[in-house]
Amino acid sequence: MTAPTSSPRAERAGTPSAGWETELRWTGEQLVADGQPEPRPNRATRRAARRRNR
Repeated sequence: MTAPTSSPRAERAGTPSAGWETELRWTGEQLVADGQPEPRPNRATRRAARRRNR
């Protein structure tokens, strides 16, 4: 068993051609200007609220 070293190790170099796999998705968030009515919730949200209120 080796003792921990006090000297910090350098970060490992990245793997060539390994990239981040990102996917942009719309979260459904909408900006509503002041004084405007709130947007109507979608069908899934309305059904969930109806189930919750039963």
